[in-house]
Amino acid sequence: MEENKSNTEKKPFIHFTESDVQRRRLDKLMNNIDKLVEIPDRKKEKKTINPPEFVRNVMGSSAGAGSGEFHVYRYLRRKEYARLNFIEKQARNEELDKAYHQKIEENQRKAEEATSKKRAKRLKKKEKAKKRRQEQASRTNKSKNDCDDSCQNSDNDEDDQDDEDKSNENKY
Repeated sequence: MEENKSNTEKKPFIHFTESDVQRRRLDKLMNNIDKLVEIPDRKKEKKTINPPEFVRNVMGSSAGAGSGEFHVYRYLRRKEYARLNFIEKQARNEELDKAYHQKIEENQRKAEEATSKKRAKRLKKKEKAKKRRQEQASRTNKSKNDCDDSCQNSDNDEDDQDDEDKSNENKY
C-alpha cells in the first residue's frame, strides 16, 4: 500500500533555467552518440497569394447588396491588408539587411585600417631596431678595428722602445 502511495505522489516541480535544459539535452544526446540528430529546416517565409487580376464580383456602394457580400468584402479587405503588410515587412527586412551589410563592411574597413596602421608601426619599429643593431655592430667592429690598430701601434711602440733600450745598453 505504501509503495502505491509513493508512486502516486507527485514529485515537486523543479524550475530549470535555459542553461539547465540545454545541458540536459546535450547529456541525453551524448548518452546515445550513434543516434542521428534531426536538424529542423529553416522556416520558410510565408508567401502571400498575388491579388487576382480580375475581380469578377465587383462591389459598389449602391443599395441592394446581399447580406453575404459583407463577408466577402471583409475577406478581400483582410487579404489585401495582409498582402500590403507582407510587402512592407519585406521592404523593412531588405532595408535592415542592407544596413547590416553596410555596417559589417564599415567595421571590416575600420579593422583593416587599424590593422594596417599597426602593421606599418610594427614594421617601422622592426626596421629601426634592425638598423640600430647594424649600427651598434658596425661601431663595435670599428672600435675593435681601432683597438687592434692602436694596440698594434702600442705594441710596435713598446717593441721600438725595447729595441732602443737594448741598443742603449749596448752603447754603455
